[in-house]
Amino acid sequence: MLKHLSIKDFVIVDQIDLDFMPGFTVLTGETGAGKSILIDALSLALGERSDASQIKLGCERAEIVATFEIDDLPDLKRWLEESDLQGDPDCCLVRRIIDTNGRSRSYINGHAVTVQQLRTMGEFLLSIHSQHAHQSLLQKDTQRQLLDAFAGCEQLVRSVNQTYRDWQDCRQQRITCEQRTAELHEKKELLEWQRRELAELSLTANEWESLQITHARLSHAAALMAAAESGIDVLSEQEHAALTLIHSVHHQLHQLLEYDSQLQPVTELLDAVQIQLQESVYELRHYQQSIDLDPQLLQDIEQRLATIHAAARKFRVAPNELPQLLQSTNEQLDALDSFSDIEHLLQQEKLAHEAYLQQAAALTAERQRAGTALSQQVTVAMQSLAMAGGAFAVTLSPLQQESAMGQEQVEFQVTANSGVPLRPLAKVASGGELSRISLAIQVIASKVSLVPTLVFDEVDVGIGGRVAEIVGGLLKQLGQQRQVLCITHLPQVAAMGDQQWQVTKSSVTGNNQSPCSRIIPLDQQGRIEEIARMLGGVNISEVTRRHAAEMLRCNNREQ
Repeated sequence: MLKHLSIKDFVIVDQIDLDFMPGFTVLTGETGAGKSILIDALSLALGERSDASQIKLGCERAEIVATFEIDDLPDLKRWLEESDLQGDPDCCLVRRIIDTNGRSRSYINGHAVTVQQLRTMGEFLLSIHSQHAHQSLLQKDTQRQLLDAFAGCEQLVRSVNQTYRDWQDCRQQRITCEQRTAELHEKKELLEWQRRELAELSLTANEWESLQITHARLSHAAALMAAAESGIDVLSEQEHAALTLIHSVHHQLHQLLEYDSQLQPVTELLDAVQIQLQESVYELRHYQQSIDLDPQLLQDIEQRLATIHAAARKFRVAPNELPQLLQSTNEQLDALDSFSDIEHLLQQEKLAHEAYLQQAAALTAERQRAGTALSQQVTVAMQSLAMAGGAFAVTLSPLQQESAMGQEQVEFQVTANSGVPLRPLAKVASGGELSRISLAIQVIASKVSLVPTLVFDEVDVGIGGRVAEIVGGLLKQLGQQRQVLCITHLPQVAAMGDQQWQVTKSSVTGNNQSPCSRIIPLDQQGRIEEIARMLGGVNISEVTRRHAAEMLRCNNREQ
């Protein structure tokens, strides 16, 4: 649940620090005092769009910090761990900063995050019900979403949506294939011709390298042979060959070793030189014998190289890239064979459609079950909200075309009087009836929600008297299961709160000052005065105060 909220330099708030309690908390105050700023700050902290106009006049930035207790939210803990956003084990700290340039920065447990990550986390923590939900309830999309939330089948809805997209993708691929059959056939013929040409060439990467080496050797065979013969002559065949001269020096020095042993290293080096030179002569003679002067072989290799270069020019690639081009051509043909296989695509489309139908049927069953339960519970609630004899029903009508949201259209129907047929909510509900039905639905749907904190922003607009007292009782009952915050103008609702905060706005006292909003926790006497103000307006009499005190005493007795 929400434990602490700090708001700084936001709209008309300079600094507010609030510690929240479990149960049902009401916020009251004069119109324009800034009661909704608390809702706006919470919405901003959990991912709503920011704007530079939200910064208090004359300040450089606005900052909202919210602390939530998450010890009973294992799914959120798992998400934080998977997103590498862990903080204290049973606590989650959210921070949002808005700069004067309109940009904002967001943090979860000190880690910089995106606005989308804030919104995802907010779905685990808090749900806000505003007075505008009354009008949005007339929209069929909102009705469908509310029913799905009541059924707890959001994951199934996402699965239906995904399988529908998969089915449509398969269908579109099949249609595209049918439309492009001629084009694909021409492309396939071109690739097949290219593959035949390359396969007939039968060039490998190793062959290309070997051909270049062999061609270079055969082209320069005469020069290579002459160099080998010259080397043999210089080293061993001439009158003053290197080996003969070195052998003579070595013999002379060896004869003198008995007179000076310091010549020993030199003679050993000359031994090694003689051996190396003799090995060189042997290798040159072997190389000389291996040189091939076959002009026919050279001609054949040159012809092969010419064929390869011609193919490279034809396909506009380097000669050494021809083997890779053949592999790429085979892969493209395989892909075309798969893509142009209409029967295969039809089978894939059929399987994808069957997967969608299976998920959609499961969603329909869940909606039918939840629709029956929601209809019964809202009908019961209507009896206590000055709509005796009224009834509420969730109807599911098959769609003519399957959709990403399922196979049926969800519609809320209502009748305010016994014996009158049910009709669509948008056509029969008056403003007051709509607000009462909307509140009943929101309270009932919230009971099955896993979100620990529920915020109601003036959802009691359009009701009063005994009905307002019943609404307060509903919210108080909900507060026994969840943390509930409610902004209200009704004293009957305010008296039901477990705790009450008063929102006030200070007047401007200087040329450079702007009004500031304050939130004050009220004690018992403060609650009496505030509820008396809500009952009596500007002139509060002792009778009004006694009435307020009596309302609070009745609430305490009910506790």
